[in-house]
Amino acid sequence: MTVETIASHRCFEGEQLRLKHRADSLDCDMHFSLYLPPAARGGDVPLLYWLSGLTCSDENFVQKAGAQRYAAEHGVAIVAPDTSPRGEGVPDDPEGAWDFGLGAGFYVNATEAPWDRHYRMYDYLTEELPALLAEQFPVDTSRAAIFGHSMGGHGALVIALRNPARFQSVSAFAPIVAPSQCPWGEKALGNYLGPDRENWKNYDTCALIEAGALQLPMLVDQGEADNFLEEQLKTALLEQVCSRTGYEATIRRQPGYDHSYFFISSFIGSHIAFHARALEQSLAED
Repeated sequence: MTVETIASHRCFEGEQLRLKHRADSLDCDMHFSLYLPPAARGGDVPLLYWLSGLTCSDENFVQKAGAQRYAAEHGVAIVAPDTSPRGEGVPDDPEGAWDFGLGAGFYVNATEAPWDRHYRMYDYLTEELPALLAEQFPVDTSRAAIFGHSMGGHGALVIALRNPARFQSVSAFAPIVAPSQCPWGEKALGNYLGPDRENWKNYDTCALIEAGALQLPMLVDQGEADNFLEEQLKTALLEQVCSRTGYEATIRRQPGYDHSYFFISSFIGSHIAFHARALEQSLAED
């Protein structure tokens, strides 16, 4: 697989890269950003996957979150893929809305035309991108964790819960925890997956936990001043299903914080430390 380097920046003695490649699973060219800490010069390092939210690209997180400082300290790499397929021929919301189509892939494998040709972000993130990273960069994809924000928080939780053997931990900022029960999710899942709501459960965090998902270390931060909290994010539903099923998760409600990257940057250090501890613990147990 050919990977083109679009940009490279020295950052906290490591390297922040922006890269481009042809994604077979999405049938389009894709960009992703990758931070390699200074420890990567000495061998493979653990990998954190970051999934961004609606309207974002691979660049928002690496430019706004301030994560590189903490990744360098803990010796972990962070990969930030784009949030949807893009390019000529990739369909978008017919009405040009920001909550569906380009920039809003919802990290699913679409089954409905015309979305099913390109919108296969789940396969891209669980199969194609990890294989590329393991082949071409000094990262250990067997020691991995995943986190994200909003739509990306939904994606991180779902991917981790469906693949518990592949991730040592999962965390999220203001995630969409029950897309089957909110307007953003109903629009996206209805279009990408069709009208049968049973099929939506494979991409619904609360439904997966209710169905008996295996335990993983889980951390969720939710700002209490988030304008999307009640209608779209529905953190209370996650709290309820975890309590009902005995699923252990640390869910922190943060007073005064909204949905922005100011919120993310305030707590990104604790999330990276959380994942670093889980990765170290798994290594000690091996």
